[in-house]
Amino acid sequence: MPETKTEHELTAAETAELRADLQKQPAHDVVARAVIKNGVLNAAEDPQAAVRLNRTFSVELDTGKVSNQKHSGRCWLFSTLNVVRHQFAAKYHVKDFELSQSYLFFWDKVERANIFYDRILATATKPLDDREVAAYLDSPNGDGGQWAMGAALIQKYGVVPVSAMPESFNTNDTTGFGAALNLKLRKDALTLRQLVADGASDADIAAERAADMKEVYRMAAYSFGEPPTTFDLEYKDDDKGYHLDAGLTPKGFFDKYFDVDLDDYVVLSNSPEKPFDKLYSLPSQDNIVGGKHITFLNEPMNVLKAAAIAQLQAGDAVWFGNDVLQQMSRERGFLDSNLFKTADLFGVDLSLTKAQRLATGEAEVSHAMTLTGVDLVKGDPTRWKVENSWGEKNGEKGYFVMTDDWMNDFVYEVVVRKEFLTAAQQALLETTPQALPAWDSLA
Repeated sequence: MPETKTEHELTAAETAELRADLQKQPAHDVVARAVIKNGVLNAAEDPQAAVRLNRTFSVELDTGKVSNQKHSGRCWLFSTLNVVRHQFAAKYHVKDFELSQSYLFFWDKVERANIFYDRILATATKPLDDREVAAYLDSPNGDGGQWAMGAALIQKYGVVPVSAMPESFNTNDTTGFGAALNLKLRKDALTLRQLVADGASDADIAAERAADMKEVYRMAAYSFGEPPTTFDLEYKDDDKGYHLDAGLTPKGFFDKYFDVDLDDYVVLSNSPEKPFDKLYSLPSQDNIVGGKHITFLNEPMNVLKAAAIAQLQAGDAVWFGNDVLQQMSRERGFLDSNLFKTADLFGVDLSLTKAQRLATGEAEVSHAMTLTGVDLVKGDPTRWKVENSWGEKNGEKGYFVMTDDWMNDFVYEVVVRKEFLTAAQQALLETTPQALPAWDSLA
């Protein structure tokens, strides 16, 4: 079989042909002027998007002010706490009540360091360029996360109001702390791997690990403040009624005030490059040893949407994972698959299926937000109301609007209660999940 030639050098004749082809394009000079002057997205924006994205919803939750993750990757945690706090707000009539993201973020940093050391020791005999080891070292303790990670933190550590542990410089901008912590963890990884290579005793390895964990805790405490063990719950409700409950623990607060069983929720994924009606796990991203595991029930998109609609109609918000940077206007709060017609602008075919985008790395689950409304026409969704965590200066006081096409194209996960699944789907939750690798498209 003849060998396939893999190198091709552009010749002068070929570059001349490229120039000639450009000159043949209709109104090429007009298009170029528009793009050069205004930028690709401004030149490609569809003015009809504002018509498609009018903010009227037949099903809409009564929610308050949005939160603001600022310069951090804590969207998954903000969205998890949004789902929980909205239930508290409705029950106790305090619309703008906010839970502390800093509190759970602190414990996430500590727990992730602990499980990182487990993974490094478990793979200590593999080379550094092994794909699994490289995945762990690529992001030892990043900001991003999944629904189950937030649920695991709440189940172990409870929650506190934002007044008990407010935001700090280093939670609002995690850049400096994150860089220092990741550097430390990579250094610790080399030390632990060397101990294993040298045949060190279990006691010596445990001692090194314990010393490393003390340093991680110190770094987090210096950066965020130490989390409270008790606090006083003090607030005024929407009718100006005063409330005080003194001496609460974070776990006691959650158990007393929140009617939320986090084990009753399931993550429905839409990852069409994988078989549907199948349960998957992502052990490489679990954040707590002994805590809740990350699992996904992979289903067609119509299943995700039907369950999300049912939960909204029942009065509860919906956590969802998505690729927010695709076809998005941050300033206007628009999410529309046809917002920017770049294919038309350039006269090229830019179409990929959802499965192809995931398989090639074009798509990723880059963000988490909260569904708080949907517009139904004859029972079918046309657009969705989205609570973001980017503050009130984006969208309409922080709320975005999403077309149903965008949901089909760029939403990959929704979190719903099990009661909104069929009996057959609930039975799949009892099967043994297939473990996905650390480099999977849903990671």
